[in-house]
This record gives sequence, C-alpha cells and structure tokens, in this order.
Amino acid sequence: MIPDWLTPAIMTIITASTPLVFAAVGEIMVEKSGVLNLGVEGMMIMGAVAAFAIGVTTGSATLAILFGALAGLVLALIFGLLTLNLRANQVATGLALTLFGLGLSALIGHSFVGETFSGLPKLDIPFISKLPIIGPLVFGQDVLVYMSVASVFFAGWFLNKTRWGLVLRAVGENHDAAHAIGHPVNFVRMMAVLFGGSMAGLGGAYLSLAYTPLWVENMTAGRGWIALALVVFASWRPGRAIFGAYLFGGITILQLHVQGFGVAIAPQLMSMLPYLATIVVLVLISHDVNRFKLSAPACLGKTFHPSQ
Repeated sequence: MIPDWLTPAIMTIITASTPLVFAAVGEIMVEKSGVLNLGVEGMMIMGAVAAFAIGVTTGSATLAILFGALAGLVLALIFGLLTLNLRANQVATGLALTLFGLGLSALIGHSFVGETFSGLPKLDIPFISKLPIIGPLVFGQDVLVYMSVASVFFAGWFLNKTRWGLVLRAVGENHDAAHAIGHPVNFVRMMAVLFGGSMAGLGGAYLSLAYTPLWVENMTAGRGWIALALVVFASWRPGRAIFGAYLFGGITILQLHVQGFGVAIAPQLMSMLPYLATIVVLVLISHDVNRFKLSAPACLGKTFHPSQ
C-alpha cells in the first residue's frame, strides 16, 4: 500500500533540490579550475529576477530560461575579468558580487512584486505519466529538472573523459606547470567561471519560474552558500553533489511535512534545519583535514601570475 503523501513529498524534494544541483555542479567546474567563486548567491538571485522578468513580460518559458542563464553568465564575466585579468582577490570579489546581485535584483524586481508566472510546462506522456510513483517522478517533470540531472552526467563525463576536462583539472592542480606546457590558464579558468555562472543563473531561474513562480526579494535565501558547502561535501565530484543536493532538499521540505503531521516543533527551528545541516557537514568535514587537502584542487583560490 503506497501512502498518499509519498509521491507529493518526493516531488517537493525534487523541486527544492534542483536549484542546488545546478549551482553545485557549476561551482565544482569552477573550483576544479582553481578559482574560488563566492558570488554564487548573487548569480542565482540575478538569474531568478532576470528569468521572472522576461517570463512575465514575454510569456515565453524558453526565453525566461535563456535570460536567467545569461544573467548569471554576465555576473560571472564581471567576476572573471576582476579576478583573472585584474587579479583582484577572489574571496573579496565574490562577496562583493553577491551583495551587488542582491541589491540589483531587488531594484529590478521591485516592479514585478505581486506578478505571477504560469510555470514551466511538464513532460506529459500519455499513460506512462499516470503510472504510480514512477510516472509523475520520472516522466512528469519540467525541462529544468531533466537538465539538472543531465548536467551531473555531463560534468562527470567532461572532467574524466575529455581532453579539455583533463586540462581544466591540470590548471586547477598546478597552474604554473600547465602554463609551462602551453595551456592557456586564464582562458580555461574564464570558461569554467562562465559555465559556473550560467549554471547558477539556471538554478535561480528555476526558483522563480517553477519552485515558487513569483518574485520575492532575496528568494534564494542562502541557497548559493549551501551550494558552496555541497561542493566540499561532494569532494568536488558531480555524482556526489546531486546526492548532497537531494539530501539538503529533503531537509528543506521536512518542515512542511512535520507540521502537516501535527508534530509540535517551533516552525522557526524547522526553518533553521538546512543551515544547521550545512554547519554540521562543514564541521564534520573539517575534522579530516588530510582527506580535504587530497580532494581539493591544489591551486584553489590562488592567483595565477604568468610572469613568474
């Protein structure tokens, strides 16, 4: 006997996890190249407001998704120019762009408060989509859910099975050696940064187009920071990142179902769970320093000076 609440609960976990999958996979690619981008939150919120604004204005879900990715990419381009070309501090620049993205998105989104979007169309295959549990979970999602899963396989294939993936990992491990044998270090890193920005933008777009199809200021609510923690949790491996994203997504929606079952727990405490889980994960990881050093790219956060 299948409980009535099981399928809706899993569907909610999927929608809560999809933005984290996009952002975490994109950041894994960025950090594998040796760049530490703390501006994921700002890129996600810009993707959310751009996608929602275009979606409401044009009514096109396709254009909304494209502009969401483009907004994240533009912010990533600014980050790349500042850190790779002008050699600004990566940590400070990422934090500054997060604050910039939060402020600019509030300004742009002000005129869209109260508007709603129709949402992304779902894949609906006759008869198959109606199958118990499997039907709606596998064949009843929107295009961004499928894209998020595909991005995990793509990132794993690219990093481990392609020449450019090997170059990207080489740049992240030892940029001086990669430069010495002729690889364009800053170009490789810029491409990784742009990919990560567009993925963060897609994660933000999913929030405003599907998860909650309306605009709310600061609607990312720290998901960019959770995605950064997921990268460490996953040991910079895309396959582990999707597991971690769905785990955190389950914790995020736990508050809704616990309250629905009538459990007497303060809602404020339940809202804290995703962030408490993030802190606990980081504390546990920090105990195994040697494993962390072996997993992390050796040149992560280090500025490349080609003249040296």
